[in-house]
Amino acid sequence: LGLIGNDPKLAFRTQPSGIARLAEKAPIAETDDAYWSQYVLLFDSASDVYTLITPQDIRRALIEAPHNIVTLVREVSRRLKNLLIDHTFPSPPPSVLASAIPKFASSWGSSSGTIGAGERNPSKEVLNCLRVLGRILPVIFELPDDTFEEELFWKRQPVVQPPVSPAAGVPTSLDPAASEGEPQFVIDEDDDDDEDTTPTQTNSNATSTSDDPPPASAPPPQLETKLKPSLAEELFSYTIDLLFCCGFTIPTSVQVDHHKIQYVIWDKGIGSTTSIGSTSALDSAKTEVLRFLLILLSKTIYHAPNELLARPNKWTAHLVHSESTSRRLVLSILCSLLNTAMDHDGSGNAGGGVASNLNLGSMVERVPYNHLIMARKGEEGRSGLVGLCLGVLCVLLEYQVDDAAPPSEMVVSPGGAAGPTSAQQSNSFRFFLAKLHRTSDFDFVLDGILSILATDLANTANFLPGSRKPVPYILETFVFFWKMIELNKKFRAYLLESEKLLDVTAYLLCYCLENKDKPQHHGLCRALSYIMQSLSAEKRFGQQMQSPMPTRIPIPQKWVAIGTAADFFVSSIYSVVATTSGSLNSLYPALIIALANSAPYLQHLTVKSSNRLIHLFTAFSNPLFLLADDSHPRLVFFMLEALNGIIFHQLQENPNVTYALLRAHRNFEELGTFTLAKGLEEVRRVKLLKEEREAGRTGTGAQAKGKAPTTGPPPPPEKVSLLRTDSTGTGEEIFDAGSDDEDDEVRGAALVSELERASLRSPPRRAGAVGSDAGDSEAAMNDPTQRSGTPPSPLPPPTMSEKARGKMRARTSGSISLLDPELERLAAAGVGRNGFVPTQEWVTSWQQGLPLDPILLVISELLPKVMDMQTSLNTQTSTAVLQFLRSVSIQHVLPPPPPVMARRFQWSEASLVWLSSLIWGELYVHGTSYLGIWLGTNVRLFGVRQAPQQNRGLSMANIAIGGVG
Repeated sequence: LGLIGNDPKLAFRTQPSGIARLAEKAPIAETDDAYWSQYVLLFDSASDVYTLITPQDIRRALIEAPHNIVTLVREVSRRLKNLLIDHTFPSPPPSVLASAIPKFASSWGSSSGTIGAGERNPSKEVLNCLRVLGRILPVIFELPDDTFEEELFWKRQPVVQPPVSPAAGVPTSLDPAASEGEPQFVIDEDDDDDEDTTPTQTNSNATSTSDDPPPASAPPPQLETKLKPSLAEELFSYTIDLLFCCGFTIPTSVQVDHHKIQYVIWDKGIGSTTSIGSTSALDSAKTEVLRFLLILLSKTIYHAPNELLARPNKWTAHLVHSESTSRRLVLSILCSLLNTAMDHDGSGNAGGGVASNLNLGSMVERVPYNHLIMARKGEEGRSGLVGLCLGVLCVLLEYQVDDAAPPSEMVVSPGGAAGPTSAQQSNSFRFFLAKLHRTSDFDFVLDGILSILATDLANTANFLPGSRKPVPYILETFVFFWKMIELNKKFRAYLLESEKLLDVTAYLLCYCLENKDKPQHHGLCRALSYIMQSLSAEKRFGQQMQSPMPTRIPIPQKWVAIGTAADFFVSSIYSVVATTSGSLNSLYPALIIALANSAPYLQHLTVKSSNRLIHLFTAFSNPLFLLADDSHPRLVFFMLEALNGIIFHQLQENPNVTYALLRAHRNFEELGTFTLAKGLEEVRRVKLLKEEREAGRTGTGAQAKGKAPTTGPPPPPEKVSLLRTDSTGTGEEIFDAGSDDEDDEVRGAALVSELERASLRSPPRRAGAVGSDAGDSEAAMNDPTQRSGTPPSPLPPPTMSEKARGKMRARTSGSISLLDPELERLAAAGVGRNGFVPTQEWVTSWQQGLPLDPILLVISELLPKVMDMQTSLNTQTSTAVLQFLRSVSIQHVLPPPPPVMARRFQWSEASLVWLSSLIWGELYVHGTSYLGIWLGTNVRLFGVRQAPQQNRGLSMANIAIGGVG
């Protein structure tokens, strides 16, 4: 009857001797072992800590009694240090039965009223130290002033000690030298001179001493003054040691003598040809330690976007280029995280009995609906470990420093703070990832990434809906892949020559198509578009587009395109633009640039793909869309570049493109003489037609009510109107547009209509976006004027005949007609969004630079001939026209082909901030859905808003997932 009253957890939460005492102004002495022991002995799981200690408790104590928080952090850290060198740590692993019923064991162990009664469990105490520190750190990080954090975590205290004797150099169990007798791996350098720039392994704990006694004449030893490592440095040291602690996170079979810290790679793969094995208990400990490491690195989310680059994350900087993180530690961490992530299903751990528990867990995870039956939480099991490995990798690889030089050392400033020696600091993890060069390693990485994507696609397309949970770390997988092709040039070259390049392309486009209608995944779509732009800048990418799509990729039927990979490429980009109603404007430039980059190599495009290219141009050049925003003309520029790439390099191989271009000749000719007045007239005409249609619908609604239709439902009125009005200016009355084209014509008109409606409404600013200035500056990320070597000036016609020169646009702007008052009002209020008002000067600034001349020359040269063919033959002439276009040569009319100069993705300050917010937003959601790690703290990098429960768990921070813009 008195069990509830005797529950120590309830007492900790409700009694004055529990968490409430932390906020009392009376200092709690460091020697009050009974009180501080609660934070190490009381809790049985991470959820206990996050339930019994809230951010409000920590925040209240920081305000009322900050000295108690300081004592708590130092005391828990001291106990963590002592536990690491305690011979009883780690505790023996629990039995299979005990691990299968942790809640029962937990409730049984905590039923007594005395904390710590019964057998001691050092492993649980270590985990509680990490959990409590992980609960406190985010609240300290959110403080607007860094003074408290600097004093507590980064200030180095002087230590006066006698000279070190030879006996003091004996390594302890935590000494890295203790585990260096048997090297597990070597990452060879591919260049001899790299050996000199590669950081060598150092022993930060060993002291340089001599075995020879000092000479008799030597002066007496003098006291030395040294600086003790800061608390932050010690926490990193403890965390790394725990990641490689025998019996805690790695098997005891790899322990050498009494040295329980062994920096060995967890899984078989890069740097290791054998697997050391693992168990579910070891993986669970790895998950908790990695979660704490991620919390240590999470200071980034408490920086505002506009100060993110000006205030580097000191915690991440310490880990990626500090002398305490030696070459061996970096390689052990990097390879362990990488191998574990790539072996996401644990199949590589089948190493005898030591992995039997893990194999059993893997088998359970393959049972349909296991995530519902077992009620497993998102961070448990292999999936949680793999997700954290990828998350930590993304955070470490995303941190930007100068990578021109190998890692250099850190020095201590006179004030006692650690900092880089110079601006030439390097991210050690980026440096060593870039050094990978073995084909077997590249096979391992690429196969691992494709396996993750294939698993997720198979789970979502399963015949039993909801029987398998989607892979929760897809965004981290794509970001890691992005970093691989960005940092490692050899991997990039390997991928471009691999037959699996088309697999990667298919996954990139499929995930973009599948997530384009999900606002919470628009950040992923944006990252995919930048990856596509990056890959398309390579010549080999365009050349591989001529191959058929691999049948091993289960592309959803609705996205399948008949033809080659190039047809799937074009159709996918068209579908993204055509079905998002302008809500993904940030994707359009990168995707259209990818088209332009690949265009010089595209061959044998089908009729549908060719028509869709023209539909994209028509939609982007529509006056209502063109005048709505100052960034829209660049989309027309890129589409013209794509068409010019085909004209100059693959004209005879793409008769369908030429045919579609001639059919839409009026659109190109009108763009050549486009003025603000003409554009506004067209906008007014379309608006009047829509008003008349709405009025007619209202007038006939009463008459039509109650009458059954005699035919099928008509197409949407806006499609009918656009088809009727657009056909008068496309030359369709001349060509025989077969039935295959009619469906595409409707889709093309619908695309124009969708972009028109998107232009008429201002897209809502999502609360908490990463600064409007950062989002707006994204418009310059892919601007043609921002690319070195790719000037946006019109193509020069140096060696053309007078006849060809006469067919080009006049370069003089002529007189600009004055706008009537109605058009002025329309320009000021009816077209632009977000306050943008188009002017004739603005129109002239981009219209004269459009590369229209090659297209106009093709039209003027071929259109009369095609018209004559159709008039003279007086029959179905599609075949004859295509045959003519396949053999025609107009090189004498066109200017010399310009060199193919692809537009590569270029990082800017805005894009760096965007990627940080994207990665940390995803990690925030994962952490919130399981424990609420950062929930309730003042996050500044992105906005956070509550959202309804969705199938991916607690869907928080939708804007965080989208990143900037």
